[in-house]
Amino acid sequence: MQEIPRLGLGTYENDDPEQCADSVRTALETGYRHVDTAQSYGNEAAVGDGLAAADVDREEVFVATKLATGNLAYDDAVETARESAERLGVDTIDLLYVHWPIDSYDPEGTIDALNDLHADGVVDAVGLSNFRIDQLDAAIERLDPPLAAHQVECHPMLPQDELRAHAVEHDYALVAYSPIARNQVADVEAIREIATAHDASPAQLSLAWLLSKANVVAIPKATSEAHIRDNWAARDLELDDEELAAIDGIDERHRVVDFDAAPWNQ
Repeated sequence: MQEIPRLGLGTYENDDPEQCADSVRTALETGYRHVDTAQSYGNEAAVGDGLAAADVDREEVFVATKLATGNLAYDDAVETARESAERLGVDTIDLLYVHWPIDSYDPEGTIDALNDLHADGVVDAVGLSNFRIDQLDAAIERLDPPLAAHQVECHPMLPQDELRAHAVEHDYALVAYSPIARNQVADVEAIREIATAHDASPAQLSLAWLLSKANVVAIPKATSEAHIRDNWAARDLELDDEELAAIDGIDERHRVVDFDAAPWNQ
């Protein structure tokens, strides 16, 4: 399996085809090598257009997508994964996630579909998203290939300590979506103060904090060239132990993505 680049481009709600394709092209030409999408975003074809337009070899780019919650029965998962690859314009999807373990999720049929898609070369690696630890353990036991990634909301107000520890223990990546909490990190005094000291944005600080953690990958959404470049610059922001401890010590807790049927509410 190709190593997952630690900073990627998220494309949630980037649903204008021309804008999405341009964002992907801009990100790749800026230096990003990881693009994340999903069947439910409705933009896989636009992401594929951006991949094709960029002056970057396809082999250098890590492309991830996710099965929609209505496509998790065995036959639907197998069929729609192949359709996703076609829309993305790729022979093999580098990483295919189960987006949510809800609706049509079947711990047997869905995982067996991932196993067969991997065996058939449709996907190079398999991932899960928004799972509880008990659901992760059950899926890992049934998976033939090793779990490559678990994607969850993660940022300084939702540090996901238990899930990050589970990722380290089982040697997979925890992929952080909403890594700047839709810029609500800018409302936290400690983050603002440390960011000011580095002449950085709160968003950059949140990303740098995530990238300091073992096994963590961040996929901030960005559409404009300025935002794409601002996020990319977070890779160069070095935080000392005291600053990292101050961010670790933030006691505010806030979840951006939440609804009654979410696994953690069951």
